[in-house]
Amino acid sequence: MDTDLTKESIKRAPENKIIEIDGLHKWFGDLHVLNDIHLTVYKGERIVICGPSGSGKSTLIRCINRLEEHHKGKIFVDGIELTNNLKNIEKIREEVGMVFQHFNLFPHLTIVENLSLGPIWVRKVPKKEAEETAMVYLEKVHIAEQAYKYPGQLSGGQQQRVAIARSLCMKPKVMLFDEPTSALDPEMVKEVLDVMIALAEEGMTMLVVSHEMGFAKSVAHRVLFMDFGRIVEENTPDEFFDHPRHERTKLFLSQILH
Repeated sequence: MDTDLTKESIKRAPENKIIEIDGLHKWFGDLHVLNDIHLTVYKGERIVICGPSGSGKSTLIRCINRLEEHHKGKIFVDGIELTNNLKNIEKIREEVGMVFQHFNLFPHLTIVENLSLGPIWVRKVPKKEAEETAMVYLEKVHIAEQAYKYPGQLSGGQQQRVAIARSLCMKPKVMLFDEPTSALDPEMVKEVLDVMIALAEEGMTMLVVSHEMGFAKSVAHRVLFMDFGRIVEENTPDEFFDHPRHERTKLFLSQILH
């Protein structure tokens, strides 16, 4: 990737914390999928999380909006602790957008209806206003001409751009991406990454689970490497790729950077 995104310095002050994870643990049965995770994310920061399959990457970001329940430790999003309190969960989900590997669009709704649904039901935005906002974000992801088609009529790359626009319609403070390009044909990957790069340029706080190392190098402020449920290494992209410290990180990079 030839993008050279200027990485403005992030103000690491207490008032700028947007996500705080302290001593996070999660089990699936006997499997310890997240093991003592500590992570602070600041407003405007872009973090790429990489690691082998089964290392806990997706589970970690799914815990941030309670799609997965954590068993020990604390998660705060914009100062609100994520517990079993349904009101807090709803508040946090309003502020945290999520883009999945497999789009998760409603097949029976048009594109503009898919985008309008959240604002109408969650934020109580009038239908006309929600549809106008939907068109703004469809323009943003360069797909406004598809507004009245159904998801099945679009390519995978187009559907993923719709999914990103749908999250943006909720005007979130944080965007979580769970391997957003891994289900796409190679020629469709760039169109989705371009949209994500544009979001980064606007200062969106982003946590991205991805193996797109070119994206990590050009866009991330920090790259995290996970293995067996732990954060093994974290660093700036330059240091992470040029001078990995941990043997496990070196092995992983040697396998994916041909």
